[in-house]
Amino acid sequence: MSRAAEPKHRRLRVGVLAFALTATLTLLCCAGGAAAFFLTELGGEDELRLTNQECTDDFRVEVTGAMPQMSQYGELQLRNAARIIQVGQELQVPPRGWVIAVATAMQESRLRNLANPTVPGSEQLPNEGVGSDHDSVGLFQQRAGWGTVKERMTPEYAARKFYEKLLAVSGWEQLPLTRAAQAVQISAFPDAYAKHEALASTIVNSLAGGAARTVPVGDGHACDAAEDGRIAASGWTAPIPGDVGSGFRTQERPAHQGVDIAAGKGTPIRAAASGRVLVSRCDPDRSGELSCDVDGWPGKGGCGWFVDIAHAGKIITRYCHLAEQPKVSAGQTVRAGEEIGVIGSSGNSSGPHLHFEVHVDGDRSRHGAIDPVRFMREQGAPLRSVE
Repeated sequence: MSRAAEPKHRRLRVGVLAFALTATLTLLCCAGGAAAFFLTELGGEDELRLTNQECTDDFRVEVTGAMPQMSQYGELQLRNAARIIQVGQELQVPPRGWVIAVATAMQESRLRNLANPTVPGSEQLPNEGVGSDHDSVGLFQQRAGWGTVKERMTPEYAARKFYEKLLAVSGWEQLPLTRAAQAVQISAFPDAYAKHEALASTIVNSLAGGAARTVPVGDGHACDAAEDGRIAASGWTAPIPGDVGSGFRTQERPAHQGVDIAAGKGTPIRAAASGRVLVSRCDPDRSGELSCDVDGWPGKGGCGWFVDIAHAGKIITRYCHLAEQPKVSAGQTVRAGEEIGVIGSSGNSSGPHLHFEVHVDGDRSRHGAIDPVRFMREQGAPLRSVE
């Protein structure tokens, strides 16, 4: 994608792309980048990178061993996260449930086992601080109907009760994290959980052998295989199955703010994660014309038909060169894996493909763009790249 005409205001091994396809994709041109856009309700915590993020197929979690080092969460908090994950494993809850549970406890208690001065006896039990929300106590701030004070302040009991109610939610694995958590917690702030999803996935990966990078396959799980509608436990999926031909800010194309993924015209494009549609429209070409219903050409300019989606943690994804008007509208909420349009060649393009971008910090401009290949690999939804 040449300099984007800014839209106005089981581990699977991937194959190597053939030389002819690589040469063809190198010619594919795109457009993107836009003025900065601040997401007020989708903010998240600072990105933290923990050790041992590789997907190992061994999700054994150590509750008593050494914990990773983090600036925002201490040893006791991460040990509580490990307890939550371990209970999920004992109940045979899929890793997606571990991410939801950890994110919920991050929001409710910052992963601390909290007492409450209005709850008699709670401050005499082992605790890691004091809360004051009604009669709520413990990691998940559970109220009296969830059990006795001692039970609710026992991390393993609290986690078990959370999972039991989560499993009773119909289709919970397909729900956005915040909706799944809210169905259990019935919080006064139902949108608050989403901002913890990325960091919760990172914590699960670090404590449980990259488990957030897996998708369910048969009776087990496969690492780094989230595509074709399969959603990783992190909540992400590749927008289309296909090979990256023209990469991010290459030597030949230093202003290319995303990657080009080869696919046949009409191939469904899926939302890479749950979120809210920011933009869904035709991008004007260099002459200012809105001519997205015809195939484009190199030098035409513009993204053609394109979609921008805002995700938790101030991540934004962009999808360019759709064949026709997108299937989603600005302001609409979409689920991970939901079809948002089909592959085409509108705008600044020389053939059918998807130009895909990832932006951080809620910044839709080139300043917020990061390498989609690296980002998606970390989510367990790798884009196939030429190696």
